[in-house]
Amino acid sequence: MKDQARERYAAQVDGLRALGALVAVMWSVELVNALDGYRLDKDGIVPRNVSHLDGIVFAPFLHESFSHLLGNTVPFVILGLAVALAGAGRLLLVTLIVALVSGLGVWLTSPSGTVTVGASGVVFGYATYLISRGLFDRRVGEVLLGIVVLLLFGGALISDLIPHTGISWEAHLFGGIGGVIAAAVLARRARETASAGAASLPASLR
Repeated sequence: MKDQARERYAAQVDGLRALGALVAVMWSVELVNALDGYRLDKDGIVPRNVSHLDGIVFAPFLHESFSHLLGNTVPFVILGLAVALAGAGRLLLVTLIVALVSGLGVWLTSPSGTVTVGASGVVFGYATYLISRGLFDRRVGEVLLGIVVLLLFGGALISDLIPHTGISWEAHLFGGIGGVIAAAVLARRARETASAGAASLPASLR
C-alpha cells in the first residue's frame, strides 16, 4: 500500500510539473511575441491553408496580448490541476487530443482570412473531459468532480459557444468535442489495460 501511495504521489507531482511546464512555455512565448511586435501570431491557425497546418500545434501557445493569455491561464491552471493529478502522461495525452481536435476543427470551419490563436480550445477540452470522464470510467468520484466542474464552468462554456466578434467559437466547440473524445479513448484504454492485467493473473487470483 505504501508503494502504491508513493507511486501515486510521484505521478501527481509529475503531472503538476508538466502543467507548470505548459504554462511556462505559454508565458515565455508570449514574452517573445510581445517583444517581436506580435508577429508570431501569424503562425496561428489559418483556415484551409495547407502551408499553415502547423498552426494547429502553435496556436495554443500564441495569444494576442497578455490579458488574453491571463484570461486563458486562470481556467487552464484550475482545470489542468484536476487533469494533472492523474499524472503527466494523462495530462499530455488529453492536451494533445484536445488541441488536435480543436485545431483541426478551426482549420476546417473558421472563416477565410482569419488567424486563430489562444489556448481557450484546450480549456474547453479540459472542462468537457472532466465533465464526461466519470461517465466513461464509471467512477463515483469522477462523476461528482464532473458535476462540480459543470456547475462552476457550465454557464461560461455555453456563453462562449455563442459567436462573438474576435472570439473563435469554433475553437471552443471543437475543443469541447475533443475533451469528450479524450475521455472516451482514455477510459477504453484503461479498461483494456486492466483486462490484460487481470488475464495475466493465475485463475486463483482473479
